[in-house]
Amino acid sequence: MASVWSDNSAIRHALGQLRSAATRLGGYGLFWLKALRQPTIDLTLRTHAELITRIIESPGLSLSETELDELVSQLRTVAEKTLPKESLTYGIFSGGRERLSRAIVTLISEEATGRPIAFNALSVMKVELDGEPVEVTHLGLVMVDPDERGQGLSWVLYGLTALVLFARDGLRPKWISNVTQVPSVVGMVSQTFSDVFPSPHPDSRQSFAHLQLARGIMSCHRAVFGVGEEAGFDEARFVITNAYTGGSEALKKTFEAAPKHRDEQYNAWCARVLDYARGDDVLQLGRIDLAGARRYIQRDVPTGSLPALLAASAVLALQRLILPVVYWFDDTRPFGSLRPWRGNGR
Repeated sequence: MASVWSDNSAIRHALGQLRSAATRLGGYGLFWLKALRQPTIDLTLRTHAELITRIIESPGLSLSETELDELVSQLRTVAEKTLPKESLTYGIFSGGRERLSRAIVTLISEEATGRPIAFNALSVMKVELDGEPVEVTHLGLVMVDPDERGQGLSWVLYGLTALVLFARDGLRPKWISNVTQVPSVVGMVSQTFSDVFPSPHPDSRQSFAHLQLARGIMSCHRAVFGVGEEAGFDEARFVITNAYTGGSEALKKTFEAAPKHRDEQYNAWCARVLDYARGDDVLQLGRIDLAGARRYIQRDVPTGSLPALLAASAVLALQRLILPVVYWFDDTRPFGSLRPWRGNGR
């Protein structure tokens, strides 16, 4: 009798696990379906136990005045816990609709109370490349409530939104930028994205595309990352000198205070390349593509998650079987040497 009861308990436990996995899988499936279908993203996803993540694209266009004020208030709540004696005045903290219309906000909150604990604010910049306008997604400002660190939030804050945008855009490679003096962030960008310059990796090379984009960003978009007009830019090394002069002064750190990467090469590289007393930053440019998405899913997303494993399999399948067909039949946007149909016979 005891054996039968034990067998029944094991069956019920297994069925419960299957139902839980199916629920999670359904939630992730709905998330990705909405991400691919929405003209502007506004998605909510449970990424951790008792925490929810909301991704909002162009809140300055999509939210009402009350909703926008509430969002900015939530971001400031996290910022005040991170920098209690300082204030930030650039970018999203201005509260202006124009700035927030170009932002993509990832906000992590407690599910039960709604209390915000972390955010990432990306910005989309339009820059010319080879005479054509392209979009560069700036990875933006990341802040985590000091009391909530160590919960494994980085995979959400540094990669999930970029992956959503990449998937939503038909898995076409997208340019990303990053401005920082923090070695841990330099390492994260170098490891996650493709074709990153500058980076301590031996294969990191500056292409003419990198240079064109960097010049466009520094000439037109300094306000996105709080760099004043008086700051210099070393084009050979992609180092912004005296960078903390445009509203981001509260973020300036000494090398000792800047969070370090577990791989010492990034710490040593930053110490060698950047003048922390002057307040230097590095401008990194790279791309998110299928290789980068696969690295992110396999290395950064929790490996025990069934949806994560299925996503990795889907990326591999798309890379090998489906993606070339999708690109071939989509004649509205360019990819590599393929150009969109113009309807004029040329």
